Amino acid sequence: MPVEVTLSPEVRGHLSVHPIAEMHQFNIDAFITDRFGGVSLWPFDSLNLAGHVGDQDEHVKENRRRVAEAIGVEPDRLITIPQVHGNVVVEVDSTSVEGEGDGLVSARSDVALAMLVADCAPILLVDASSSRFGVVHAGWRGLAGGVLASAIVHFPNPREVHAFVGPCISREGYQIGPEVAAHFSSTPEALYVDAGDRSRLDLRQVIARQLRDLGLIDEHVGQSRQNTDGGEVFFSDRAQRPCGRFALVAKRSS
Repeated sequence: MPVEVTLSPEVRGHLSVHPIAEMHQFNIDAFITDRFGGVSLWPFDSLNLAGHVGDQDEHVKENRRRVAEAIGVEPDRLITIPQVHGNVVVEVDSTSVEGEGDGLVSARSDVALAMLVADCAPILLVDASSSRFGVVHAGWRGLAGGVLASAIVHFPNPREVHAFVGPCISREGYQIGPEVAAHFSSTPEALYVDAGDRSRLDLRQVIARQLRDLGLIDEHVGQSRQNTDGGEVFFSDRAQRPCGRFALVAKRSS
């Protein structure tokens, strides 16, 4: 089973961030942002990092600047990409990225990678035997479509890959219909019967099973105990619409 971890907040500049300390041994500085320390107004208060949810552009720009400062890069070196709940993973081999996708992978030490979420799972991947690392946005559509498989092919040996799953919606908070449940019939341990034809889906169980099937070692997979339910600390699309997006941010130490 994956190792469960409670992330503790740390102050960096204007922000409280939640470092993923387990990745320091691989020279990776990574953290989860929360919804505090930014300049956005309700309902995006206050550290919204997404430009597609209706927030003011200047607020998003300043919030991203603060995150870039916290991870130690210039704002134009904080790499994000339009996310579409698909399975495309983009190799970052320069300081700019075009197109869209739901994963970023790089070996560079002069950029920080960021994936934005609000109930979907943010996942960090780190290669213990090389300088490669990546971030993935994993909701039910991405998981059903193979986004993790698309990410793992960027690493030469899955058994050397360490993964961490950040805060996401809990099983108790994630009711789905039969049309979604049908995509996870091969992962029965992640589905729990609810009222009528409804089920509860455990994203963490799906991720753990898929990573295992892709060759990762269970002991190399960690996951946050924190959930997005309620949207009080981390933005939750199910708790409030519209809402902002928080991020998993990672950078390799130079």
